Amino acid sequence: MKMALLVANRGFFPSEFLEDARRELAQAAAKHGIELLTTDPSLTRFGAIETTAEGMLFKKFLDEHRGEFDGVIITLPNFGDENGIKAALADIDVPVLLQAYPDEIGKMDFANRRDAFCGKLGLCSVFKQMDFKFTSGRPFVMHPLGEDFERELRDFAAICRIVKKLRHLRVGVFGARTTAFKSVRFDEIAMERRGVEVESFDLVGVLARYNKMPENDPRVREWIDRLHAAASFEGVPDYADKTLARFGATMQSYVDELSLGALTLRCWTELQDELKIAPCSLLGIFNMLGVPAACETDASNVYTMAALAAASEGSAACLDLNNNYGTDPDKLILFHCGPVPADMMVKPGRIEEHKMFVKTSGPNCSWGLNVGHIRPGAITFAGGRTDNGRCQFYLSTGEVTSDPVEEGFFGTPGVMRSDDLQRKMQNICYAGFRHHTTITFGDWERAMDEALVKYLGYTRIAI
Repeated sequence: MKMALLVANRGFFPSEFLEDARRELAQAAAKHGIELLTTDPSLTRFGAIETTAEGMLFKKFLDEHRGEFDGVIITLPNFGDENGIKAALADIDVPVLLQAYPDEIGKMDFANRRDAFCGKLGLCSVFKQMDFKFTSGRPFVMHPLGEDFERELRDFAAICRIVKKLRHLRVGVFGARTTAFKSVRFDEIAMERRGVEVESFDLVGVLARYNKMPENDPRVREWIDRLHAAASFEGVPDYADKTLARFGATMQSYVDELSLGALTLRCWTELQDELKIAPCSLLGIFNMLGVPAACETDASNVYTMAALAAASEGSAACLDLNNNYGTDPDKLILFHCGPVPADMMVKPGRIEEHKMFVKTSGPNCSWGLNVGHIRPGAITFAGGRTDNGRCQFYLSTGEVTSDPVEEGFFGTPGVMRSDDLQRKMQNICYAGFRHHTTITFGDWERAMDEALVKYLGYTRIAI
């Protein structure tokens, strides 16, 4: 990841702090693997931005490097000047982080006092007048080498990744809406207006392409290897891994040809009738490959999956909010048949048939579930829906616990705990969100909220 750095200045205040700021910001960024894009120090006085003319030089610099950086960091080593910064950031289209240095007790004389605290307030006022979007954290002022700014930069990097991922996201929807679930209906136009483009494909065409995919195609061999790395095939009929791999390679061909950044699939019942597979394990692998993939054509939960995966730089999973957990009001059972990525499970799972389909269609109709248990850890969970032209989402945090789920429970479950869960479930219900939620590991609530609401224009529904 690359970010542009703007070092602000105001001539009344100490200028010797400017070079320190450049060095300390570079050091802080390096901890997160961030490369800083900076101007030549000789471009402006002290290599900083103060006047409108200097700001226009910095704007030209950014224009020349447009597309190379994912965010901009403004650092105020001293008070800073509103006019230069205003000119520098005209037409900026990436997230902006505003950081101001703290003053130190014992160094408040004229030679050492920064007044960045006050300067930041003035700059924020100008940004508000401009309706300019920016990010500012807590505490209000932070030293770049302190723990507070380390957390701040972690969150800001996640904000930048989410914005970059969702601003031009192409989602493949394979098959018509799952017939039994009117709950997963969605508005393509609402998603288009938020930068999410939907490409839809009839399963007839997908299956025709599958039939043309040679069994000895190298892409099929690659998918066989991925499947066996993700799960055990012990006791599984010989046809299953080959058929799953051919279908995975078929889906991959669409992803590659059309630059799809995420996908969702009508996963029942045609694939069971025609191919005798359940594609759950394939969806888990796509998630691990960085292509968020949801089942049951749940396209509006794909954008929350994509955002969560971008935030955490890891896998995300689409799961059912499925069962109460005994009488504990703050716990429930998360579940899905078998699309959980292997890196989100306690250990690689085992390939099984789908018990629900076996019940109605007999054995050997639906091999492909990756069955195991979701691993414990802190999570962020979110759900999406479209309504009246808006892309909405809810967002919260919790944890997957190590609580057991009884042996007879089929699929891949995990017990989730979240504070005041009953209130959250009631609000999810009243707001019309579906039975699916999406999760990733880690606490990314702040980054998700800032990116989706502030920078991308989504509507957060409080739960």
